[in-house]
Amino acid sequence: MSEINYQSVQEYLASLVPPREPELQKMEEIAEKNKFPIIGPACGYYCYQLARMINAKSIFELGSGYGYSTAWFARAVKENGGGVVHHTVWDDELSKSAQKHLSVLGSADVVKFHNAEAVETLRQTPGPFDIIFNDIDKEGYPDSLPVIKEKLRSGGILIIDNMIWHGQTLDPNDHEESTEAIRRFTRDITTDPDWIVSLIPARDGMIVAYKK
Repeated sequence: MSEINYQSVQEYLASLVPPREPELQKMEEIAEKNKFPIIGPACGYYCYQLARMINAKSIFELGSGYGYSTAWFARAVKENGGGVVHHTVWDDELSKSAQKHLSVLGSADVVKFHNAEAVETLRQTPGPFDIIFNDIDKEGYPDSLPVIKEKLRSGGILIIDNMIWHGQTLDPNDHEESTEAIRRFTRDITTDPDWIVSLIPARDGMIVAYKK
């Protein structure tokens, strides 16, 4: 048996994703060119699959960048019969870029754009939500969990990105603030009996958690 390495597994996972729309591929190219962190096609397609599986119609994104993950969720919501995906980012240019990309994809009609701090926006937005996706600054992960738990419906799904954190969470000598915050969040959610939690080692690691 040939040796398996992490990168070859990630490339294989990405190769299994069906062909994407030209605009979605363009968004992937922009991310690669500018080294902008997006969830990538394998994780994006997985988010789309999860949203379709639970017939999600109300999704809130904490930290949405220029709309790559939003595009996957919006596709699912449209196929589920309609609803709303909340795109939140505290950057006017990113918000404008997201609106442009999602308009080209024909999905802007199911997206509500918030140019504001993500966790506070979630706190102020009426729920509950079917899915909450979290990709904010890692230092903010632990304090976001109580708000997420309050706003997610029973039977809903929480998706958290960057839980392997480029391998830093596995390094016992790494005590950066961001690394420690991810470790704390992981400990908090996996020891809370109200959640059923798995860490999926795709791309930079995604936690998928079911709220009982």
